[in-house]
Amino acid sequence: MRLFAGIALAIVGPSLATAQSAEGMFAQGAVAAVLDGFHAAAAAADEEKYFSYLAPDAVFLGTDATERWDVAAFRAYAHPHFEKKKAWSFQSIRRAVTVAASGAVAWFDEDLQTEKLGPCRGSGVLILDGRTWKIAQYNLSVAVPNEKFDAVKKALTEDGPTTRPAK
Repeated sequence: MRLFAGIALAIVGPSLATAQSAEGMFAQGAVAAVLDGFHAAAAAADEEKYFSYLAPDAVFLGTDATERWDVAAFRAYAHPHFEKKKAWSFQSIRRAVTVAASGAVAWFDEDLQTEKLGPCRGSGVLILDGRTWKIAQYNLSVAVPNEKFDAVKKALTEDGPTTRPAK
């Protein structure tokens, strides 16, 4: 009986590993599609579609130290841009997606080409809500080359602290 079980595992084991990696690859593709749709909706100034990609309790971290928004606050900030049909245009030029073994959480980082901010980086977390991936956190940052960091640090500290007090 043990011999039979060992033979069965030797035959089925590689198929199981392939199936699991195929599921992971499928999830990575689904996450990438959500992020691409999120960026495309902003570029098209489609407010409803853009915010549909966010989980109800999502957080968006912007480039300014004061920009930590829940969905309602982020939408209030973004609405005038969408209303003018001039939101923002971010295009991912490199992206890495990792899906947790549970298959219900994914995290990513991406390099972005932007019209107004220059080179940026996005990173964050998505959660599987039923059969739909939702962005739970998106963190947008400006990529600063190390050799230019001293000048940036000086600009950031000239007028005092730029972060708001902790609550």
